[in-house]
Amino acid sequence: MSCCYEFKGCNEETKISAVIFDLDGTLLDTERATRGVLNGFLAKYGKELDKEKEEKKRVGMTQQESVDVILKDYELPLTPEQFIKEITPLYRERWTEAKALPGANRLINHLKKNGVPMALASNSLRENIDVKISHHNGWKESFSVILGSDQVKSGKPSPYLFEEAAKKMGVDASNCLVIEDSLVGVKAANAAKMKVVAIPSRGEVDCYLLADTVLHSLLEFQPELWGLPPFDDLLDNTLPIEPIHVSGVYVSGALHESTENATGALPGQVFGLYFGWGKVHADRNFKILHICLIDPNSDDHMYEQQRMQIHLVGYISAFDKKELTSRELEKLEEYKSIARASLDLPSFTYSF
Repeated sequence: MSCCYEFKGCNEETKISAVIFDLDGTLLDTERATRGVLNGFLAKYGKELDKEKEEKKRVGMTQQESVDVILKDYELPLTPEQFIKEITPLYRERWTEAKALPGANRLINHLKKNGVPMALASNSLRENIDVKISHHNGWKESFSVILGSDQVKSGKPSPYLFEEAAKKMGVDASNCLVIEDSLVGVKAANAAKMKVVAIPSRGEVDCYLLADTVLHSLLEFQPELWGLPPFDDLLDNTLPIEPIHVSGVYVSGALHESTENATGALPGQVFGLYFGWGKVHADRNFKILHICLIDPNSDDHMYEQQRMQIHLVGYISAFDKKELTSRELEKLEEYKSIARASLDLPSFTYSF
């Protein structure tokens, strides 16, 4: 299985003995689950969401920082306390729908099984962290340390969250690996003198300049490169994953994804070569999404237009190529053969 690693600071002496995770956008897809909440809230005050000021601008901020930005940008007639009191219940309802991002449960369970200490360090308030992870079986018990920004002197990009997490785990900072999605989180890890893997959220391109390693997805993470026990769950060069569901219209190589149900939409971290099962169905309101679809029963020939329901059940490899060489095209054909064979295995079955 190939990977899209870009190393900038690893060497043979790097020995990681503990892992510190960010939560939102790294382990949990809260952005999609809460999509539309702010827009609906602003509408009550006669305001319209400005896409250029949208939530990506606030990725990684503490709650107080985010609130201050919103009140200023939209000139709302509210104090920060009033805003938080009104909007928090709306977010809490949606947090119950937030799904684990691809590879999150796999990595958490793997590290726990191998006795690797883990901490959760988020710029969210601690009480909000508890609400978000309470809907994910085993998460609370898996982390020996859970910290919110209200439990330290200041949140990210200051190093205090990560330093406190290392201290509570009894691990030196130099032996900690941070996994983050935001620039402020990467900066905090650098300030704490820890190694950091970035899986950048939308708009967080500067992560590429500061992180030790940049990935598209947790499924690309290779523990052994950090001195951690390797995964042992591959089946004939493919990986069974928790099913990822998406629906829309397939037209000439692209899936026009339905936008009616944000919680059922495709997470941003779905990137690479996946395979699964499709079913024709009816839908409305589509947006463009490019995806490689493999039909094991028709030699990749699909009808010109199909309304489809797709369930991705397996992962093969990272694949970040828009223009393919002849050798890469040959490799892609090899991957397709692997996918077809895997769909015959019990681990990759799916019932609609």
